[in-house]
Amino acid sequence: MDHTAHRASHDHTTHEGHGHADHPAHHHAHAGASWGTAVKATLHCLTGCAIGEILGMVIGTALLWGNAPTMVLAIALAFLFGYSFTLFAVIRAGLDLKSAIKVALTADTVSIAVMELVDNAIVALTPGAMDAHLSDGLFWAALLGGFAVAFLITTPVNKWMIGRGKGHAVVHAYH
Repeated sequence: MDHTAHRASHDHTTHEGHGHADHPAHHHAHAGASWGTAVKATLHCLTGCAIGEILGMVIGTALLWGNAPTMVLAIALAFLFGYSFTLFAVIRAGLDLKSAIKVALTADTVSIAVMELVDNAIVALTPGAMDAHLSDGLFWAALLGGFAVAFLITTPVNKWMIGRGKGHAVVHAYH
């Protein structure tokens, strides 16, 4: 997606006092969401999710927690870090905290949820991965393989959502 065209469309609607739904150029800007835009949005989401999930797995494994509490911590941290990447970006762009939280939740919830569902399913279904230790190649292979598959599945979801002005598309107004 051409961010310049989108920004110009957004600026026009802001100056004219019309909402996004009232401006036909806004709908047209999202209609053809590119694969490049979807890939960038998914990589953004994946980065936050991966940091949180790896941190959760490392903490749970290091503390000798069981599989369930480790996975819960990893998923919670994946959402926290995933949201925080967007949250900090839109706050830097000038949004107040309450509005920034709304944007982050709107932009990233579906993407993070799909990514976490796929990634954790792969880890859980990989024989021996849940019992592997941090020093085991299987631990890292399952986790990183899960991220790769999650990326491949989440990218078309993000493309579809961005093309409809949803998901990560709401963040583009603040770039």
